[in-house]
Amino acid sequence: MLRAEVLAAILRPGNAGANNADDHLQVFEAALEQLPPQALEGPILARSDSAGASHALADACRETRVRYSFGYAIDERVREAVLALPERAWRPAINGDGEPRDGAWVSELTGHVSLDAWPQGSRLIVRRERPHPGAQLSFSDVDGHRFQCFITDQSDTDLAVLEARHRAHAIVEDRVRELKSMGLGNLPFSAFAPNQAWLEAALVAHDLTAFTQQLLFDGEHAVCEPKRLRYRLLHVAGKLARHARRLTLHLPADWPWAAAIAQAFKRLAALPA
Repeated sequence: MLRAEVLAAILRPGNAGANNADDHLQVFEAALEQLPPQALEGPILARSDSAGASHALADACRETRVRYSFGYAIDERVREAVLALPERAWRPAINGDGEPRDGAWVSELTGHVSLDAWPQGSRLIVRRERPHPGAQLSFSDVDGHRFQCFITDQSDTDLAVLEARHRAHAIVEDRVRELKSMGLGNLPFSAFAPNQAWLEAALVAHDLTAFTQQLLFDGEHAVCEPKRLRYRLLHVAGKLARHARRLTLHLPADWPWAAAIAQAFKRLAALPA
């Protein structure tokens, strides 16, 4: 069971490499520091795409008793192992809600590819999927199928559950897109230190917005993009009136989302201190 989702970010020099294991460890430690004490008592899973699949990060996860699930690059040896799998080795994949995923299958390559450099118990899982209409295939795609691999040390026997759990890490891309619309689209300064401060301010704004959505709103407002949230809810003109030692917020009566704003304030007042 996943107990927490955290996003950590660091500002790196422009000449920093994409696959720097030291940076992976720094982000990993920062993510663990964000977790509340109660989350540390349960299982924790660190997920990454193939850019974060370093032996150093896997070793750090093992030392801290954190499970890992990393994207794994498909090189020639992996490709040969995938193509050598018999059809009976493939099992239907599932969506995030547990329902069958049409046109997708999963299988295990552990034992077919050497994983000696990885921590003991590591497993290599592969997904085979028919691309959506209009998608372009790459030279590594075979028979109209697209293949993706990930390596993990989870012991679950249900490959479809493991694959769906790993695929959910793509939420990070959504968070990055949100951060870009909240100040990280461009760094405004020429010096490194002020840009670091800008990054921290943007991260704080993102955290506040995410918690506001989770705690105070329902439906699409709980998951909508920051631009839509600002237009509908955050930038609405209102009037705060005081009467008999009580504050009353007056919102435009014809604003379509006035009820959602009023409900949010009620929920805010009901939250424990």
